[in-house]
Amino acid sequence: MARGSELEADLRSLEADLRKLEAEYNMFFAGQLPRPPWETRTHVEGSIKRLERTVSVSGTFADRFRHQTLQSRLAAFVDLWDRGLRAREEGRPGPFAHRKRADTDKGKDAADRIVYVTVLGDPVKEMDRLRDLYERLTDVRRELGESQVPFHKFAGLVRDKVAAFRAHGAPEVAFRVAVHDGKITFTARGLKGTRAG
Repeated sequence: MARGSELEADLRSLEADLRKLEAEYNMFFAGQLPRPPWETRTHVEGSIKRLERTVSVSGTFADRFRHQTLQSRLAAFVDLWDRGLRAREEGRPGPFAHRKRADTDKGKDAADRIVYVTVLGDPVKEMDRLRDLYERLTDVRRELGESQVPFHKFAGLVRDKVAAFRAHGAPEVAFRVAVHDGKITFTARGLKGTRAG
């Protein structure tokens, strides 16, 4: 009967499904899944639409904010995933392209690619996601022969970035680990809400 607790359970379930979708797309672009996770994506998009009405009618301000944040996160990822798929279909490298084992010199065999993307709103509460991000970054640093960064320093850097973006009105931050010209790029971008279009 408690409408609030039912909505809370739905929002928690949506968060878990979105994490699963994010993991499945990362696996697909890494070549570990044969096709994109369309079923999971359809399910998540359907859940967001279904909850929109419930949240606007009987949700608190916090519920609406949480729902909008999840909607923004999905929109940011969908944009990235669709660009990756389009590039793959057109035979272009695209944002998720993996390095080809070509007979080239060492400096050039690490082609530009996005290795990992995740979104963080509160690194302290999302420690498993922070740990995944750190491990992916560590793997690439090892692969490219770069020195490692201790976890506590990395966690402090991420926490400071999130705090800085939050101070400028972005409740969540998209972090990206990529390789460009044989070097690691680790970038952060604030997510301010659903973009039109």
